[in-house]
Formats: sequence, C-alpha cells, structure tokens
Amino acid sequence: MTSRKEAVENAPRVAVSIVGGGPWGLALAAAAARTGPVVLVSRRTVDGALPEGVTVTSDYAAIGKTRLVVLAVPSAVAPEVAATLGDHVDGSHYVVHGVRGLVGEEMQTVSDLVRQRTPVKRVGALGGPALASDLLGGLPSVLVSGSRFPEVNEALTGAFGSRTLRVYSTPDLKGLEWASALVGCLAIAIGFAEGLSTSPGLVAALICRSMGEAARIAAAAGGDERTILGLSGYGDLLASIEQHDRPEVRFGRALARGLSVTQAKDEAQQRLEAIELIPRVVAWCDANKVRAPIFGALRAIVLDNLPASEILAQLMSMPMKEGA
Repeated sequence: MTSRKEAVENAPRVAVSIVGGGPWGLALAAAAARTGPVVLVSRRTVDGALPEGVTVTSDYAAIGKTRLVVLAVPSAVAPEVAATLGDHVDGSHYVVHGVRGLVGEEMQTVSDLVRQRTPVKRVGALGGPALASDLLGGLPSVLVSGSRFPEVNEALTGAFGSRTLRVYSTPDLKGLEWASALVGCLAIAIGFAEGLSTSPGLVAALICRSMGEAARIAAAAGGDERTILGLSGYGDLLASIEQHDRPEVRFGRALARGLSVTQAKDEAQQRLEAIELIPRVVAWCDANKVRAPIFGALRAIVLDNLPASEILAQLMSMPMKEGA
C-alpha cells in the first residue's frame, strides 16, 4: 500500500502560474514553490521577501507556458483579470482560483466567470482552513481543491501537496466556492463573539447554527450541503476559533471593541471580500426566500453599526424553527 509520503513524492509535478501579488497570492506561490518552479504574475510590487523558486513578472504571456493557472485576486477585479487571461490561455489550460468571494449582485462564482470569459473549460477552486502566514512559513496546513474534472484536482495535488501541506479534493466545485465565501463572512462573527468575551457555549451555538444556515444558502445556490458541513465549510470555520491572526477574525474583534468599519479594516491589515459580500448575501437570500438571520445580524454589525448588546438581543429573541 502506498504511504502518504510516497504519494506526495510520486504525485505529478506541475509548473504553476499564480496571478495576483497580494498576501494570498504570495502565500500560494510559496506553497507551490516547495514542489516546483512558480511564476507569479503581478502588476503591483510584491510586498515582502520573494520565496525561493518563485519568479515575478508583470507579463501575462508567461501564463501560456504553464498548464495550471491559479487566480489570487479580489473578486471585484476578477472580470478584468479573466478578460486579460483569455488572451493567453486555451482549452489545454487548467484555471483555478483561491478567491473568497462571489462576483456581482447575481453572485456569480469565479469559476463560472472564467468559463464565460476565457476558452478554458477545466476550472476549479482552492479553499479550506489554511492561513497565508502558515503557507508562507511552511507550517503544516490543509487546503481543499474543488473541480468537476479529476485531472484538475490531481494537478492541484501535484502542485501544492508537500510534506507540510495536504490537499483534499471534492468534485463539488460550486459547494466549495460558496463555502469559502460564506465562511469568510462567518469568521467575522467568530471574531465579534470573541471580542465580546462570549461564553464557549454561545460560540458553539453560533458555529452550529451558522453552518446550518450556510448549508441552506449553498444548497439553494446549487451546491451540496455535505461540502459545507465538511472541511471546506465547518472545518474552515472551526479553525477560525484559534486563528487569531486571520484577517476576518481581527476585523470582527475590532468591531466588538467599538471601532468603526474603517478602523477595523486597518486593523485587519488585508482587504476582506466579506465586507462587501455580506449585504449581497442577505439580498440574495431575500430574493431566493432563504432564511438567513445570522447573516442579517452580520449585516447589522458591518453596515448599520448597531451596538453589540442590541445585536445579541436580536439573535437571542428571534423566532426559533424546529431542530437544534
């Protein structure tokens, strides 16, 4: 029987291009560089030391030389990046993204956007509980790859799997993308609860009810509930309890201390997809008749600046449905 060590060492090594020179793009480049050469495409100056094995360029033409392309850009610029990408890829490429967001008011997934704006059909996504700082530092971490194409998941395992990074896979691409986006929002709630010194029992209730709500939302969007209740959803949110440096958690804690959204953004030290996504999730749920009271409370925290005591009172007094 093949051991985990042998599986990692014998997995196919795939040269990879990372598009996006922000903290997450640099972290993914560092992780992939532990298994082979990486090209990091960025139109901005990359902050921090460049990991060994990573070459930086601003020329998208470099993408054509690698089969696997990973997008690590904000969802707001994903349409523009995908349009540019379309001039340099063809049907032989695999395009994957690691974006914790959905595009536009229609909540389009980034993988659907790539299929729409490029010739690429074999698409996928990366999610899960890994932190950028852990990937940069080579600390033991876990990612989840999602694609309907087994060869894409295999390529991701080959490109990122190492002695310090385990990559699980799922064919439920849509479920993974929605899980990543929704958990990014809910991690703010975890930070907010921590900032209020909420009891462990109430935090446990928040996590359980949040994931039930996220599962309903993802299923209504066409994903599989089991994906949300697995590593890319539940596991990701559970990890946020101990991931005190996670930007969303820092943002939530800052809001609980009474800081403004602008001040909390500064404390997060990273652009957060969730801030703009939360009200769009609530609007989407209203339009699709999906009950989402926790996301409604999150919207009040982020946009309405309601006092923490009032938000907690709303959550504790809202009508209960059957099931615990």
